[in-house]
Amino acid sequence: MRLTLRGLAVLTALGVILGVFLISLGFFRSEERAKAEGRLSLYRSMVISEIERFSHLTYVLARDRHVMDTAAGRAPGVLDQRLAAFAAESGLDAIYLMRADGVTIAASNAGTLESFVGQDYGFRPYFQTALAGGQGRFYGIGATTGLPGYFIADPVRGPGGEILGVIAIKLDLTDLEETWRAAGEQVLLANRDGVVLLSSDPGWRYRALGALDTAQRARIAQDRQFPGQALAPLDWRPADDGRAVIGGAERLHLSGTLTPHGWVLHYFADDSAAVTRSWLLAGIMTTLAGGGLLASQVRRTRRIGAALRRSEAEEAQLREANERLAVEIEERRAAERRLARTQDELERASRLAALGQLAASVTHELGQPIAAMRNHLTAAEIGGQSEGRLAPRIAAIVDRMEGITRQLKFFARNDREEFGPVDLLAAVQAALALVEPNIAKVGVKTSLDAPDRPVLVRGNQLRLEQVLTNVLRNAVDAVEDCAERRIDITLGQGDGAGWVEVHDTGHGLGQARLDELQEPFVTTRESGRGMGLGLAISANIVKAHQGRLSAGNLDRGGAMFRIEIPQQGMDEDLSAA
Repeated sequence: MRLTLRGLAVLTALGVILGVFLISLGFFRSEERAKAEGRLSLYRSMVISEIERFSHLTYVLARDRHVMDTAAGRAPGVLDQRLAAFAAESGLDAIYLMRADGVTIAASNAGTLESFVGQDYGFRPYFQTALAGGQGRFYGIGATTGLPGYFIADPVRGPGGEILGVIAIKLDLTDLEETWRAAGEQVLLANRDGVVLLSSDPGWRYRALGALDTAQRARIAQDRQFPGQALAPLDWRPADDGRAVIGGAERLHLSGTLTPHGWVLHYFADDSAAVTRSWLLAGIMTTLAGGGLLASQVRRTRRIGAALRRSEAEEAQLREANERLAVEIEERRAAERRLARTQDELERASRLAALGQLAASVTHELGQPIAAMRNHLTAAEIGGQSEGRLAPRIAAIVDRMEGITRQLKFFARNDREEFGPVDLLAAVQAALALVEPNIAKVGVKTSLDAPDRPVLVRGNQLRLEQVLTNVLRNAVDAVEDCAERRIDITLGQGDGAGWVEVHDTGHGLGQARLDELQEPFVTTRESGRGMGLGLAISANIVKAHQGRLSAGNLDRGGAMFRIEIPQQGMDEDLSAA
């Protein structure tokens, strides 16, 4: 027993430690996620700021007089120098002017080995968008330099609004990657196709987050966006609960979209510190719990010592209390035996009361067939009738007398029969036969609504007939002084029980409650019409059957009694039979 208690204590302690760890892990991870969301928002703002800080420059340059004159056909020498000064001052990779056919005619890098002058960029999406009248934007690897960049372009219009050419700038965004690496972060920026444009890890650049279909690869090749790159899949896999596995390590994963490009910035955070802090907190809690347990054991030892010193005095008090308890138990058993005898006496009193009424009815009923038999015998002697004609008549009269006297068997049968399958319909019919003299005397109309098949319950048939007889006799008494004298009986079964409902058109229950009527010697009849034992005995019998007896007043007048008897265990009784 002690080993079991110790084992339970150890398991409880381990459960508490594990609970502390899991709760603290969730809290610390939520902190790490909040930090990661802040870092993601910062880096997203940095990317947007880097892209948008020169977005107005092409619009301004497209309206510069020198740019417009060069696009209209003037020599590009002055413009080349002007664009070179602008690029150096602003830190741009290049500024260049293209004719309407896409050929570059002036550039900030003119005269260098990587000069854009003479190069045809008409295939680039940014050029085609600007030539259509809008601002073109595009990220890709430079067709001339082989270096990646972000391109922004605007149309250059003549005095009449016609498009003379396109002015474009190229931004180098690789400084963002250096910033991410210097901060020790894991960040990548992917375009709407899922191709990584910028990354804190150089090995992730130009990798695809998902498989590219044929149409995507064809468009990328047509735009010469990533020439010479295989665009192989990136070694990563999104996991549940906002996490992802990248490079073989599980990380906290957050992402944010950059409009209007449809780019997505992915941020991966290492939250292993949350696990470490959780284990540390669990260890601290374990240490504190151990200290508390040690202090508790010391106090417990002291309490046990004090309890031992009080045990001798309490032992004497306990013996005295046990002796008093034994006396009380014996007195309670005697009271229970007296109660059982009283209940038996109440049942016998109820049956004797019914027997008195039944005996009077049987005496009256037997008088008629006996007189008829005497008349037949006298007529046979006078008229000389043969025995063959007289025998059937006497047999019919004897059958009637037997049916009348059969009712008396109800009071001669053993009232301690075992429980077994009982057909409620047969019990109702037997009860109706017992109260038939009362029904005929009062002139009550009865109806019986029962299913086609037997309604079987588990019980004692004699006891159930006694309950039904008491209820029916009460219903007959209730309608005796009423204009409409009717009793409706309904049988049914459902929810694991069989039930009988008795509706009458009598005076109802009045203000009395069923629990009051179940008390012995409580009755709604006038003085001298009953002892008030029927419902008390019936309630005890139904309770012994694990059933339920309920009653209530009907809206149209009269009362309703419902008897429910469980069917549980009936199948075993049938199989045993």
